[in-house]
Amino acid sequence: MSELALHPAAQDLLFRQARTANTFTTEPVTDQQVRAIYDLVKYAPTAYNQSPLRIVLVRTDEARERLLRHMAEGNRPKTAAAPLVAILAADNEFHHELPTLLPHFPQAKDVLFADRPVREESALVNATLQAAYFILGVRAAGLAAGPMTGFDFPGVRKEFLDDDHTPLMVVNIGHPGTNAWFPRAPRLAYDEVVTTA
Repeated sequence: MSELALHPAAQDLLFRQARTANTFTTEPVTDQQVRAIYDLVKYAPTAYNQSPLRIVLVRTDEARERLLRHMAEGNRPKTAAAPLVAILAADNEFHHELPTLLPHFPQAKDVLFADRPVREESALVNATLQAAYFILGVRAAGLAAGPMTGFDFPGVRKEFLDDDHTPLMVVNIGHPGTNAWFPRAPRLAYDEVVTTA
């Protein structure tokens, strides 16, 4: 009996064979696929059921050009060629949704998150957690994700967001193209990571 409930093929799809893609085919990524991805990843666990992740889909040529100006030079070609690019950000004003998302404790909005620095810290942690689930959701859709943090954060914030949103990463999305993968880098072994107290 396997220690994992997930079928080995699904384990490979989500983890072992999944890689950060650097090239993509021209096959489009549809709004229906993105909706299906979000309908999975919205169940990511977060503190107080907050949902600070915001996703900006960069679809038009004009928006793509605006984004490319802020990408690190090495990330520009693959971002220019990806069928879809998503900007993932944290909404620092997420607390306004808590009365709906946390109906048994609606006062959390004011009791726990009245102060902006507290909200920013919480939004960063929980939106980053949601972003990790987003990458898994892209993989679950049979697509490849190319998450990147090599970009001008203030520039992307000014170009696509506002002062209430903090960019986290840019993710290229699509079907992997020719020579999409760099060689797999090593990973730490269990005993190098896990201790028992």
